[in-house]
Amino acid sequence: MAELIIEGCRRLDGSIKVQGAKNSALPILAATILCKDQSVLHNCPCLSDVDVSIKILRYLGCMVNRDGDTLLVDSDTVNNSEIPQNLMREMRSSIIFLGAILSRVNKAKLSFPGGCELGPRPIDLHLKALAQMGVAIEENHGVLECHAPDGLHGAKIALSFPSVGATENIMLAAVCAKGTTVITNVAREPEISDLADFLNACGGRVSGAGESTIFIDGVDTLTGAQHCIIPDRIVAATYISAVAISGGRLFLKQIIPSHLGGVISVFEDAGCSFDFKPDGVMVYAPYRLLPVKLIRTMPYPGFPTDAQAPVMAMCTKARGTTIFVENIFESRYKHVDELSRLGAKINVQGKVAIVEGVKRLSGACVEAQDLRGGAGLVVAGLGAEGTTHINGLKYIERGYEDIDVYLSSIGANIKKL
Repeated sequence: MAELIIEGCRRLDGSIKVQGAKNSALPILAATILCKDQSVLHNCPCLSDVDVSIKILRYLGCMVNRDGDTLLVDSDTVNNSEIPQNLMREMRSSIIFLGAILSRVNKAKLSFPGGCELGPRPIDLHLKALAQMGVAIEENHGVLECHAPDGLHGAKIALSFPSVGATENIMLAAVCAKGTTVITNVAREPEISDLADFLNACGGRVSGAGESTIFIDGVDTLTGAQHCIIPDRIVAATYISAVAISGGRLFLKQIIPSHLGGVISVFEDAGCSFDFKPDGVMVYAPYRLLPVKLIRTMPYPGFPTDAQAPVMAMCTKARGTTIFVENIFESRYKHVDELSRLGAKINVQGKVAIVEGVKRLSGACVEAQDLRGGAGLVVAGLGAEGTTHINGLKYIERGYEDIDVYLSSIGANIKKL
């Protein structure tokens, strides 16, 4: 089993080009099913989750080829409407394929998704919305069988929670449905807008993405298009956390500063400073971090739950106490026990985590149990004295492209075995 080995307490200095966003790439790959010809996706990251999406596309009959960070997907040959259980269980967001398959062939069969165990992430919002659009759904022994014999039709859908996955699934189902679909209380993440941009480039008629209401006028068909996936704001936040705990400076290339609005203020409160340039962002870390007082995870444009673990790792060495309130997932503090092995002082009470900053962390053997928690352990390892061994690398590789290579390029002593 692969592991990361980190010799910590090294000052980091250099530049990193931020990879394409995983949370954009996955729904856009699902969207290519709707196009009956070729789509070209640039800035597509090399991640295990992307690899699973490619396997699903090929199983459905698509032809997929990669050249560096460019993917060519030919969906003209789609001939299947079922995703096998082994592929569904490899990736938590695999449910995103449901809306696209239904839109393409009016039926779908798949099991419930797997991936990181972050507590309940029910798909009832997805299924309720699809039912409003004319889909008959049966569940048998954990398998969903969905049929829309008369095709999908537009509907007025009000989400009880601004779920990113439900918003994306509805968009994929509605873009070629008959009539108009209006979705209220939608997710407003940049990845939603990126999906809308791709769908519109393919001939869709989607408006309102990035706001609280999305309007979709169904079209008969979509054609393939070229699209460049946006940079990954969570990866950017992780590398900022790494430099913040290690000291030094970092120039982030290929990043959209407005996408980091929910996290930049947190880093500034911790004592970091930013210099925004036309081609990127320069980050300067203080000698020792300040406490941030209170961080609440919220839907965009609030502080993202995916950045909670790396930023918590950063705060373990702050000069004071930081309080985290996790409002999105019930089981998103699995990294706390592992951070404690490194010497962090963290007390969890329900959805609240109280982090008392310490002067030093010490290297130890730890294990990643989910994607972002694993990234948090990497950040902590960079700030710890001595050697840190991180197992569970498979989780980190779901969302971070060659994290050891990127960090080594800015002065970290990190290697993958």
